Amino acid sequence: MGIINGAEFAPTSTYLDTAKCGLLPARAVEAVQRLAAGNAAGRGDGAGDFGIVDAVRESFARIVGVPGGRVANGGSVAVHCGLIAAAQPPGAEILFPEGDFSSIINPFVVRGDLKIRFAPLEDLAEAVRPTTSLVVYSAVQSADGRIADDTALRAAAAAHGARILNDATQAAGWLPFDAGAYDYTVTGAFKWLLCPRGTSFLTVSEEAQESLVPLHAGWMASADSWHSTYGPLSELAADARRFDEPPAFLAYHGAAQSLAYIEETGIEAVHAHDTALAARYRAGLAELGHEPVPGGAAIVAVPGLADKEPELRRAGIFTSARAGHLRASFHLYNTEADVDRILDVLSG
Repeated sequence: MGIINGAEFAPTSTYLDTAKCGLLPARAVEAVQRLAAGNAAGRGDGAGDFGIVDAVRESFARIVGVPGGRVANGGSVAVHCGLIAAAQPPGAEILFPEGDFSSIINPFVVRGDLKIRFAPLEDLAEAVRPTTSLVVYSAVQSADGRIADDTALRAAAAAHGARILNDATQAAGWLPFDAGAYDYTVTGAFKWLLCPRGTSFLTVSEEAQESLVPLHAGWMASADSWHSTYGPLSELAADARRFDEPPAFLAYHGAAQSLAYIEETGIEAVHAHDTALAARYRAGLAELGHEPVPGGAAIVAVPGLADKEPELRRAGIFTSARAGHLRASFHLYNTEADVDRILDVLSG
């Protein structure tokens, strides 16, 4: 089984580590190289194209099902989270799952004047209470691929008047994801969306936009950017563009091609492909007597097998050791042969 596109991917290893970093499609590599060459040659097109940056915004918006006006471009999930953390009033109660990724936790912790609470992921909805201001969690856990119960969490937050910040970094690109269901989402795009590092996205509901201050507003945060290049801006952009970070053009030129490839393939097709390979791997692990973390994600983590990662790497199979687990992740450039190869090494 596979929908691997040989024109876009030609890995020289058995690469099962998309949860760490996705592989760039050939068209994205070409776009980055083209811009870099233009810059080196002093051509007019070498400085980067703001039209392409806006096209990336619209492409991501389509993938996660929101209008482009709800999307802010950036380069780091932590910076997006810092903007949201800065908007919380002193003493606000922020609820997290235990063991979630630090980039969505630390910006709130370092404030020093917020009430930070943690609960097990499976109990997170029950841990929301009337004093909770914001629930922050990843749609899919980085360490082990567990998928959050979004339905229960949204219901609990609504019942208690809390907002939600959902990190879609390990979901967007393989799991159908509706960013419109949340007050805020953040997404690092260099994993499942196959973008160069330096590409990330913040989505903000229209209501929540009014609660954020564009602390890092540059000239592009203006309603009329090209007439606001000098001196203070006269009017902020009316939508989420006011929260944009300055674009890393090499990353965004590549991202335009990567997101176009994801859109052409279709999230439903990606989901079917990735989860079928993960299911084959889970079945093979069970035959070998190993018990992976339960679930149906494209990320498969096996407790107690982290020490196998160096052996697999020596065999040309790239995975990750995370939180004591051996973590493998399956994406568009993987086939059943890749699954069988890792199982063969693990059986030795």
